[in-house]
Amino acid sequence: MKALGLWLGLWGVALLPVSAQVTVEITQDQDQFLPAESVPTAVRITNRSGQSLHLGREQDWLTFSVQAHGDEVVAKSAEVPVVGEFVVESSRVATKRVDLAPYFSLSHSGHYSVTATVRIKDWNQEIISPPRSFDVIEGAKLWEQEIGVPDAAATNSTPEVRKFILQQANYLKSQLRLFVRLTDASGDRTFRVFPIGPMVSFGRPEAQVDKYSNLHVLCQDGLHSFRYVVISPEGELIVRRIYDYLDKRPRLQPDAEGKVLLIGGVRRITPDDVPPFKPATPTEEAPKPLPSPGELLPPGS
Repeated sequence: MKALGLWLGLWGVALLPVSAQVTVEITQDQDQFLPAESVPTAVRITNRSGQSLHLGREQDWLTFSVQAHGDEVVAKSAEVPVVGEFVVESSRVATKRVDLAPYFSLSHSGHYSVTATVRIKDWNQEIISPPRSFDVIEGAKLWEQEIGVPDAAATNSTPEVRKFILQQANYLKSQLRLFVRLTDASGDRTFRVFPIGPMVSFGRPEAQVDKYSNLHVLCQDGLHSFRYVVISPEGELIVRRIYDYLDKRPRLQPDAEGKVLLIGGVRRITPDDVPPFKPATPTEEAPKPLPSPGELLPPGS
């Protein structure tokens, strides 16, 4: 009877659906995004099957589908690349992270949902995640300026014209966040969207463009805290720092040479600084400490 009971128990486990043995879940760090902003998405794969899962050997082992409000399928420019073969042991969890924005048309505001499908070739099975919902919202334009892209080859040809735009978005009606959008001259084509970070409602961000067409932004994100970033016309983040308002309020000031300087405030070192802060390396050996009072000095000292 015991043997029969054990056999029936194992038979019952074998009949469990694959979705109960292996689960797929989509997570995102935020629920709202601006048009053309990166949409970081994580896929968690939990294995409770009692067997090891061999994934990543086929290009289409993990695919995504995005729907707009009303079950309209969102156009996809290409499959989201997910590379690298790996093994998920039983009772373990694996996470794959991707950015959906470059591969789906998410340029219009609205309500969207994304699902992920994991194909397990060894079992000839597919597992579909529950849908994860998010919103694409429009931001309020605070400032914009056209710039000429410097000619690195020095050919003296007509410069390409681009545009920096500062946008403010009210996330979940409770948190203001500031973004920089880099577009073509018309504003129709977006190259990059940079999240600067949270901002206070009582402070207006400062923006200045230097002679190299780099954008300098100073944004107040707390009672005594300011974020400072510099972005190149090619869309690269050059500088990111935090400054505190102690004796003098930080502010941007252009000089006679076309540079933009940050005046006032005290820099606070953080792990997110760009470039990372590196303490100065001493060039000379530190002097040896003097003996304490009453300590005997060796002969000849």
